[in-house]
Amino acid sequence: MRRTLARAALPASLIVLMLGLTACENMSNYEQRLLSGGAIGAAGGAALTAMTGGSILLGTAIGAAAGTAAGHVTAQNK
Repeated sequence: MRRTLARAALPASLIVLMLGLTACENMSNYEQRLLSGGAIGAAGGAALTAMTGGSILLGTAIGAAAGTAAGHVTAQNK
């Protein structure tokens, strides 16, 4: 069951990331940093939990939250 969920979660995560990155055209720099940070964090969280054997969905969610927070901090520093 776990392998089936992992096989389904990775392509779905990639599709969501690609769709999110295509919507950046009319966004402000701040919004772009939040979205990019969240997307990179989600991909990193999914990859890390896939390698360690954890819950991919939970790792993706935590990575997305951390990436969005990092995008917020870096946008504030500019």
